[in-house]
Amino acid sequence: MSASRSARLGERLRRTRRPGHRAADGVEPPALEDLVVITGYSGAGKSTAMATFEDEGYFCVDNLPPEMIGSLADLFMHAGSKVERAAVVCDVRGGEYFEALSRTLDDLERAGAAARVLFLDADEETLITRFQETRRRHPLAGSVAAGIAAERALLEPLRERADLCVNTRGLTPGMLRRRLGEELLEARSSAKLAVTFGSFGFKHGPMRDADLAFDVRFLPNPHYVSTLRPLTGHDPRIVEYVNRGDALTQLYSHLEPLLDFLLPQYEQEGKSHLVVGIGCTGGRHRSVVISEHMATRYRQTESYLVEVVHRDIDRAPRG
Repeated sequence: MSASRSARLGERLRRTRRPGHRAADGVEPPALEDLVVITGYSGAGKSTAMATFEDEGYFCVDNLPPEMIGSLADLFMHAGSKVERAAVVCDVRGGEYFEALSRTLDDLERAGAAARVLFLDADEETLITRFQETRRRHPLAGSVAAGIAAERALLEPLRERADLCVNTRGLTPGMLRRRLGEELLEARSSAKLAVTFGSFGFKHGPMRDADLAFDVRFLPNPHYVSTLRPLTGHDPRIVEYVNRGDALTQLYSHLEPLLDFLLPQYEQEGKSHLVVGIGCTGGRHRSVVISEHMATRYRQTESYLVEVVHRDIDRAPRG
C-alpha cells in the first residue's frame, strides 16, 4: 500500500470514529468499526472461526491474498459503505503471496486502520489427525507433516503479533465458537439460535436439511375426508380433525418438553441454526398444523429467532 493511499485510508477511518460526523454533502460516512484477520495452521479451525464471525454479522471473505486486504479495507472506507465489521481468512493457500501479510498489517496499522489478528494453532498430532479424518491434502506438501513444518517458518512471525492465539487441540467447533465469543466478540449483542420448523411430505422425499425430523403419520389423516382434502393445515377444521381424541394435545405434551431440553443444548454447543422437520404423508395437513403450532409457541418465548416453512403445502392433493 502506497504512503498516499495509506494516508487516505487513515483519514477515512478517523472520520468514521467521530460521533455524529456527517460529510458536508450530506452523505453518510463509512461505518467500518472492526477488521479481523484470521490466520494460522491449516486444519486448526479457521473455517469454524470464519463461520463464527459470519453468524455475528461480519462481512467475511475466505482465502484472501494479503495485497487484497488493504484494497478491501479501502473499499469499506469509501463514503456510503454500509459494512461495519469484516473478517478475512488469509493463510498459506495464498502461496507466495502469503509472505506479504505482515507487511500488509504494518501498512494498515500506519494508516490508522489496524486489524485485529486471530491466530489459530494446534499441535502436530492434532493437525495430522484432522487431515486424516477429512482426507484432504495439505496445501504446502503431499505429506501433512512436511506441510506443517513448512507452515511453521511462515507463520511464526504472525503468531508473535496476534491479538489472540488459540490452541484448538481438544476443542470442538462449539467450544471454539464460545472461546472466540468470549475473547473477541464481547461487545456483541447476544445472538439467538435461529430455529426453522419445516413441514414436508414423506411421499415427496425426506427433508434433507433437517437436523431433527419427526414423523407424525400416526395422527388422524384429513386426506381421507373428501370435504377436508382440499384444505391445508392452516384451516381450523383441519386442526380440529387432527386433534380427534386429543391426539395433538398428547403429542405436544411429549414434543414440547423434548424441544425445551434440546434447543438450549444445541445452542450451548455453538449451533447457530437448527432445522426441525415435521413430516406427514403429503405435507399439507398434519405436518403443517404441528409446524405452525411449534413456531407460534417458540416465538412467544422470545428466546429464539423462529421461522416456519412448508415445503409441500402447495402440491395438489391426489384423490
